[in-house]
Amino acid sequence: MSRDDDKSIYKVVVNHEEQYSIWPNARDNALGWNDAGKVGTKEECLAYIKEVWTDMRPLSLRTAQNASAV
Repeated sequence: MSRDDDKSIYKVVVNHEEQYSIWPNARDNALGWNDAGKVGTKEECLAYIKEVWTDMRPLSLRTAQNASAV
């Protein structure tokens, strides 16, 4: 199946480090991943991630760097 033929529905998931991924909507989430509230085509979900995931650093790293900056 080519990328253009993929009519599957996906959901955006997020983990405790605020890292994002997509997952088939019909499947249970992998352990440690929670729904982020977006469901759609692969392209729609990836566009959503690009919009909301502006800082690629894991949450624990951002927190540590912010604490050391104070």
